[in-house]
Amino acid sequence: MADWLTPEAWQAVRLSLWVAVWATVCSLPVAIAVAWLLARRAFWGKQVLNGLVHLPLILPPVVTGYVLLVTFGKRGLVGPALADIGVVFSFRWTGAALAAAVMGFPLMVRAIRLSIEAVDLRLEDAARTLGASGAWVFATVTLPLALPGVLAGAVLGFAKALGEFGATITFVSAIPGETQTLPSAIYAALQVPGQDAVVARMVAVSVVLAMGALVASELLARTLRRRIEGRDA
Repeated sequence: MADWLTPEAWQAVRLSLWVAVWATVCSLPVAIAVAWLLARRAFWGKQVLNGLVHLPLILPPVVTGYVLLVTFGKRGLVGPALADIGVVFSFRWTGAALAAAVMGFPLMVRAIRLSIEAVDLRLEDAARTLGASGAWVFATVTLPLALPGVLAGAVLGFAKALGEFGATITFVSAIPGETQTLPSAIYAALQVPGQDAVVARMVAVSVVLAMGALVASELLARTLRRRIEGRDA
C-alpha cells in the first residue's frame, strides 16, 4: 500500500488531513456563535454580517487568498503584529489551515443556522420560565437539538478544507512538506509529463476521503436524530 503513492504524495495527504482537522476545530466554535447570532438575534447590520460570512462562497478563491495575504502576510495589516507574538501564517501550514477555515466557514454557518432555526422556540421559552439563563438554555436545549446540523456543518467544512486550493496557493504557496496539500500536489503533478498514474491515484484518495467524511456524517447525524427523537418521545 505504501508504494501505491509516492512519499511526497502521502506527505501531501497527511498534511491535508492535518490542515483540515485544525481548520474545522478552530472555526467550529466561531461558526456556532455566528449561526446562533444570525438565527436568534435581530440587530443593525445583520444582513451585512450575513453577506460577509457568505462572501468567500461567491468570490474567486484567489481573491480570498489575496485578502488573507495582505491582511496576515509578513507585510500585511496585522501579520507583523502577530509575528511579534509568535503567530505566523504566511508560508506556513497554519496559513493553509486559516485559508481552509475561511473558505469552509460559510458552509458551516449555513448548516448550523438552519439547524438552530429548526429548534422549537417554545422549548427555549419553557427553559427560561424555569429560571435558566440564556447561556444555559443554549447549552442544554438549543445546542443538543441542533447537533445534527452542527455535525453536518463541521463535516462540510472539513470536506471543503480537504479540497481547498485557490485561496491556499495564493496565500501560502505550495511548499512541499509545509503548505503543499493534496489539491496543490495534484496540480503540481499535472505539470510534469508522465505523472498521469500518480495524479489518478491522488484524485482517488481525495474522492475516498471526501466521500468517507460525508457518509460518516450522515450515519452520525441519523444516530443523533434517533436519540433526540427518542428522548423527546
